[in-house]
Amino acid sequence: MSEKKKRTYVEDIERGVYDIKDEVRAKFSTGYGVNEEVVKKISDRKNEPSWMLELRLKGLEEFNKRPMPMWSADLSKLDINEIISYLEPDANESDNWEDVPAYIKNTFDRLGIPEAEKKTLGGVGAQYDSNVVYHKLNEELEAQGIIYLDIETALKKYPEIVKKYFMKLIPINDHKFSALHAAVWSGGTFLYIPKGVKVEKPIQSYFRLNAPEAGQYEHTIIIVEDDADVHFIEGCSAPKYQKNTIHAGAVELYVGKRARLRYSSIENWSKNMYNLNTKRAEVDEDGVIEWISGSFGSKVSMLYPMSILKGERSRSEYTGVSFAGKGQYIDSGCKVLHAASYTSSKVNSKSISKDGGWCNYRSLLKVLPGVKRVKATAECESLMLDDMSKSDTIPTIVVNTDDIDIGHEASIGRISDDAIFYLMQRGLTADEAKAMIIRGFVEPITKELPLEYAVELNRLIEIELEGTIG
Repeated sequence: MSEKKKRTYVEDIERGVYDIKDEVRAKFSTGYGVNEEVVKKISDRKNEPSWMLELRLKGLEEFNKRPMPMWSADLSKLDINEIISYLEPDANESDNWEDVPAYIKNTFDRLGIPEAEKKTLGGVGAQYDSNVVYHKLNEELEAQGIIYLDIETALKKYPEIVKKYFMKLIPINDHKFSALHAAVWSGGTFLYIPKGVKVEKPIQSYFRLNAPEAGQYEHTIIIVEDDADVHFIEGCSAPKYQKNTIHAGAVELYVGKRARLRYSSIENWSKNMYNLNTKRAEVDEDGVIEWISGSFGSKVSMLYPMSILKGERSRSEYTGVSFAGKGQYIDSGCKVLHAASYTSSKVNSKSISKDGGWCNYRSLLKVLPGVKRVKATAECESLMLDDMSKSDTIPTIVVNTDDIDIGHEASIGRISDDAIFYLMQRGLTADEAKAMIIRGFVEPITKELPLEYAVELNRLIEIELEGTIG
């Protein structure tokens, strides 16, 4: 019997701790759908200022008048009227894990968040469904003037700062799902790093969606003042249910002069999730934004972090890996707008597809008129593990000046039989050889992460590769 005939394909991969479901114990819910009543209920529940309610209602109006996007993934089965916009867990926010309800704390224990906080993190925020349940900053960092709050608390304590930055990089009318986000956003992070402060330990926010048929719409604002430096980590996961869920968060990053922000994200959503997140950074002169991205698990992902290089000599680096298995459509990449002279950007994107999964790399490199001495490079590599899977590269380059050095390189291929044979001659099985080659393929991403998260990324890859058993 041939190797191909002996192979068994597993429909649903056991994702371990990520698929453990908690009983839903909601304190408050808006019910299904999005309408004016739902939006007002959310705003009233959070006791928001009038300007925020006005913003929400503008978002609702914009969402209702815009058609569903047709240029990428098939979103025809995503019905917002079948999704709960706001679900408040039966828990109050605390800075002590012992005050978090046991069933929620156990979930974050399984995900390793409290342990990571003790060992490697300078601050942790944990959101469960629509609300943050835990938030704490290291006392030493707090003493340096760093502000790390859930964004709803920040709105109450620093209303003018939040108003200045909220949905300024991501306008309400940017696209249909930025409008939806504006209407029903809940939870998220506010991080402020004062001028000259260099944070040694990463700060992490983790977003866990537990409830079925629910949406998660957290909002993140990070402000890194001149000469400051910080590494922020975003973690996301959800258990698998049979009905659709949606994640349409928004991330707005402001990087000052000579400042540096590394934004690492590992998204391990379930395969009933539509991940329609929007992330954008504005970088001042000599500033640096570094994106590290790992995208796994969702049914559909449409995610393109954007860097706006507005200051001279500012830089953007994007390093990402995505994985598409059976029934998954992952459309990811990045956008860079060179709005100032002497700016540079570098893109390194990798994707893996198997069992009929579809990975797209989609990017935009744009240089504005009058801008000079720009350098931009994009490199994307796609690895297909069988003859059923798909991978496409869709780069867009818009250049309005001739004083530029810009390039794009793409490669798509399969694992070399010679490489597998070579490793098998040295004692590895065929599956072990494939896993080793794939780990080497994603090594540029894993080496950029703290050890614990590099281990998690490798474990996620191994879980996905268990889809075929020889």
